[in-house]
Amino acid sequence: MASSETSVLIVEPVPEIGRVWARHLERVGMKVTQVGGQSGAISALTTRTFDIIVTDLMLQEGSALAVADFANYRHPEARVIFVTNTTFFSDGSIFQHCSNACAYLPRGFKPEDLAALVEHHGADVSRARAELPSRAQG
Repeated sequence: MASSETSVLIVEPVPEIGRVWARHLERVGMKVTQVGGQSGAISALTTRTFDIIVTDLMLQEGSALAVADFANYRHPEARVIFVTNTTFFSDGSIFQHCSNACAYLPRGFKPEDLAALVEHHGADVSRARAELPSRAQG
C-alpha cells in the first residue's frame, strides 16, 4: 500500500475521467488534487509540492509539456506520467523531451495500473527527497 504522504496532481480536461483516476489513487492512500488544464496545474504547483503529476498529453487548455517543464523547475524531484490517445511520442521520444517523464500510458489503461505506476514512482520520489540536503521543499 502507498504512503499516505504520496501527493498526486491529476491534469485531465475531462472531469469524469480524472475522478475515476483520483478515486483509485485515493483508495491506496494517496493525496490527490485534480485540475483541468495548464493554468490550474501551474497554480497548484506554485502553492503545493507534488510527488507525481499525471497529465493528459493533449490538454484542451494549455500544454502538458509546459506543465512538466514548470514542475521540473519548481519541484525537480517530481515525476510526470503522460496519458494519451494519440500516437504522438509513441516512439518513446517523450523521455528525451521531458527529463521528468517516468511513464507514458495509452488512454484506456486500467486505473489499477495507474495506481501501481504512481505508487512505484512515488516511492522513488520519496527516496530522492529524503536524500536531499535540508532546504525548503514547498
